[in-house]
Amino acid sequence: MAFPRHRMRRLRQHESLRRLVRETHLTPNDLIYPLFVTVGKNQKTPISSMPGQYRWSIDLLVKEVAETHQLGIPAVMLFGIPDRKDARGTAAYDPKGIVQEAIRILKSQVPDLLIITDVCIDEYTDHGHCGVVQDGKILNDETLECLRQMAWTHAEAGVDMVAPSDMMDGRVGAIREELDRSGFCDMPIMSYAAKYASSLYAPFREAADSTPAFGDRRSYQMDPANAREALREVELDVEEGADIVMVKPALPYLDVIAQTRAQVSVPIAAYQVSGEYSMIKAAGQQGWIDESKVMMETLLSIKRAGADLILTYFAKEAAQILNRRYT
Repeated sequence: MAFPRHRMRRLRQHESLRRLVRETHLTPNDLIYPLFVTVGKNQKTPISSMPGQYRWSIDLLVKEVAETHQLGIPAVMLFGIPDRKDARGTAAYDPKGIVQEAIRILKSQVPDLLIITDVCIDEYTDHGHCGVVQDGKILNDETLECLRQMAWTHAEAGVDMVAPSDMMDGRVGAIREELDRSGFCDMPIMSYAAKYASSLYAPFREAADSTPAFGDRRSYQMDPANAREALREVELDVEEGADIVMVKPALPYLDVIAQTRAQVSVPIAAYQVSGEYSMIKAAGQQGWIDESKVMMETLLSIKRAGADLILTYFAKEAAQILNRRYT
């Protein structure tokens, strides 16, 4: 028998020893901080279902982004809250739109921080869907034209990376073609490759005012029951030119992250979505869990499953803990 010669507890006796043999490491370099930017000035509007998160006007967003950069977090992801919406989400690809203006100002004020933008029209449509709608149906190919223009205006504004999240077929290829044609061949694309039709997006939809006015998003986002299909989505996005692929949400789909890691060599991102964040926050506020410890455990589990990058609303809090831990 292995016991007593082999005692697994030998390497668990002291914190220094545990750190020495630790297999998975989480650092601020692994984190991307999602932020909501809105019109106006001196605006910091709390998001009720996401305690500690806000809709920021650009002037105040600059300070938040600067603090993020000082913590060692390399990147932020911007989501826009426009002042007007219509059926085609035209504010999404307005060269003077809210995200485009935010990019220009943030790049001038915090030039070393990587700015990534969400490329999807749902925040800008009056019906809340991620595509152009006709007779209650989401039109795939017509939506691609909107996404092409949106990605191009973000690139023109100076963004560092675009991240299409709409789940229309062929959108990575369409965006890659548009960027290359326009002289932005070096612009990386991080695709939401395996984005599931999850119930965990509800707080985000409050934050972005993007709840669908009718139906749901199951005709374009993935069925939570499917894992093999996710690998097909990932493969197709890589073939179309995605430089990074994402699995969203993170915790309920750790198996998909692990399978994706085994299948592709490109970097993998995972999005710890609004519902994951809000559940941890709510349980912590009730005293049912130790919020900080659960936060760190969940982030570590996402990294352990195979994610190279983690989008999380906990980014600043996690970075503060990690910086204290290793200084």
